[in-house]
Amino acid sequence: MEEVRDNPAMSRFEMAEGGSTAFVAYRRDGNRMVLTHTEVPEAMAGQGTGSKLVRGVLDHLRSDDIGIVPRCDIVAGYIERHPEYRDLLVGPG
Repeated sequence: MEEVRDNPAMSRFEMAEGGSTAFVAYRRDGNRMVLTHTEVPEAMAGQGTGSKLVRGVLDHLRSDDIGIVPRCDIVAGYIERHPEYRDLLVGPG
C-alpha cells in the first residue's frame, strides 16, 4: 500500500492501492486543517485502510505543525481511540 499523499488540487489526502483510492477531504483555514470527509472504497474496506489513512494524515499534519478540526466522524473516532493525537485539536473552523 502506498503512503498517504496530499493532493492540494483536490483538497484531500489520498492513499491508493490496486486502482482504488481512499481519501480524507479537507479545507484549509490558516494554520489549521478542517478534515471534512473520509471515504474508503469497498475494494479497500476491511483491511485497516481507514485507520492507516487517518494515522498517515495526522502524522503528516503533525510534522507540518498544523492543527486540525475533525468534522468527519471517522477522524474524530480515531482521535477518540488514540489520545496521542489530541494535541493536534484546535478550535472550530
